[in-house]
Amino acid sequence: MNLRPTPRLSASLVALASVVLLAACATPLASGSRATATAVPGSWSAAAAPADAGQLPTALGQWWQRFDDPLLSELVTQALLANTSVRSAQAALLQARALRDVQQAGMGPSLGASGSAQRGVSGGNDATNRFQAGFDASWEPDVFGGNRRGLDASEADALASAANLGQVQVSLAAEVALTYIELRSLQTRLDIARRNLAAQTETLQITRWRTQAGLASSLDVEQALAASEQTAAQIPALQTGVAQAANGLAVLTGEAPGRLQARLVEPAPVPQAPAALALAFPADTLRQRPDVRTAEWRIEAALARVAQAEAARQPSFRLSGSLGLSALALGSLTSGASVANALLASVSAPLFDGGAGRARVRAQDAALEQARVAYEGAVLAALKDVEDALVALQGNRERLARLEAASAAAANAELLARQRYSSGLIDFRAVLDTQRTLLATQDSVASVRATLSADHVRLYKALGGGWTPEAPDNIPAPATPRSP
Repeated sequence: MNLRPTPRLSASLVALASVVLLAACATPLASGSRATATAVPGSWSAAAAPADAGQLPTALGQWWQRFDDPLLSELVTQALLANTSVRSAQAALLQARALRDVQQAGMGPSLGASGSAQRGVSGGNDATNRFQAGFDASWEPDVFGGNRRGLDASEADALASAANLGQVQVSLAAEVALTYIELRSLQTRLDIARRNLAAQTETLQITRWRTQAGLASSLDVEQALAASEQTAAQIPALQTGVAQAANGLAVLTGEAPGRLQARLVEPAPVPQAPAALALAFPADTLRQRPDVRTAEWRIEAALARVAQAEAARQPSFRLSGSLGLSALALGSLTSGASVANALLASVSAPLFDGGAGRARVRAQDAALEQARVAYEGAVLAALKDVEDALVALQGNRERLARLEAASAAAANAELLARQRYSSGLIDFRAVLDTQRTLLATQDSVASVRATLSADHVRLYKALGGGWTPEAPDNIPAPATPRSP
C-alpha cells in the first residue's frame, strides 16, 4: 500500500493543524461572577439562651438525638431511609449526575465502527456481493469554550441537586419530629382531660348526694353534669388527633397508615430539648442551609449557560475521519481488501439568523437574573426563619413559666373548693369555676410545653439541620424501595 502523502491528504493535515492551533490559542469566554447584593447581619437580633459549646454543624448533626427519645430517633432514621420524597430527590440527583457525565463525554472525540453486506443483481448478470467494514471518528474542538461552559452548568446542576436532597432530608427530619411532638402532646392532653373528668365525675356524685340530703338544689346537679359532659366531649377529639398523628408518622416513615399504632399507643411525655442552644452567626447559617446553597449553585449554572449561549454565536470547527475495508467476499476483508480512508476538517459560522443568537443570550441573562433574585429570597427567608424561631423560644419560655405557676395555683384552688363544698361552706358555682380553670391551665401548660419543643425543632431546621456542603449525603441515603 502506498503510504506517501497525497495532495488531498496533505491539505487535510494542514487544516487539522490549523484547527488544533486555534483550539490551543483560543480563550474561553469568562463566566462572570456570582456577587449578590444581599446584606447579612453580623448577629441575631433576637435574644437567645446560652449557646452550646459544641461547634456547628457538629452540634447540629443528628439533632433529634438531643431530645433523648429513642423512639423519635428511630422514626427519623426510618423516615430518612424509606420516605418517598427522599427517594425521589435521590433519583433526581442520580439523573443530574448522569446528565453531567453525558455532557463530559461530549468533550472528547467519538469513535464508531460500522459494517455492511450487500448482494445485488443488475440485468442478466450474475449476483454480486460486497462487504464493508470500517471505523469512523469525529471531534469538535471547543475553541470558544461553549462545551466547557455546558459542562460547568451540568456540574452546577448536579451540585444543586445534591443540596436539594439535603434540604429534603432536613425538612423531613423536622416534619417527623414535629408530628411526633404533636402526638405526644395530644396524648398528654388526653390524660389531663381524663383526670379532670374523673374529678368532675366525683364532684357530680357528691352533688347528687347533697341534693338527696336536701343540702343542694337540682340546679347544682345539672351544672355538674354539664361540666363533666363538656370535658368528656373533648376526649374523642383528642383520640382522633392521636390516631391521625400516628397515621402521619407512618406515611412519613414509608409505612401504610395504621402500621405504627402498636408502637405509639403507649403514652409518653413530650420530648424536651436541652436548654443550651447550638447557634451560629448568620453568615455561617447561610453556608449550612442546603436551600441557600441550592440557590447559589443555580446561579453558577445560569452563569455558565450565559457563556455557553455567547459561545454558540462564534464559529465552530469539526474534524472527522474514516478508515474502511471493502471486498467482494467476506473472507477477503482480512486479506486483499481495498482500503478507503478519508479525513475532513470543516468550519461553520453563523452569518444571519434573524437575531436568534442574541435572543438566546438575552434569555439566559434573564434566567441568570431570576436565579440571583431567588438566591436573595432564599437568604432573606433563612434569616427570617432563625429570627422567628429565636423569638418564639424566648416568648414561649416566659409563657410556660407563667402557665406552670397558674396551673399549680389552680390545682390548689380546685382542691380547696371541693373540700369546702363538701363541708357546705361555699356554693357550687365556685367549684365549677375552679375546675374549669384547672382544666384550661393544665391543657395550656401541655400545649405550650409541646410548642417549646417544636420551637427547638424549627430552630435546628432553620440553622441547616446539620447539613454541610462538604458532605451533602451526611444524613442516611434512602434505601432501595421494597418490591410489593
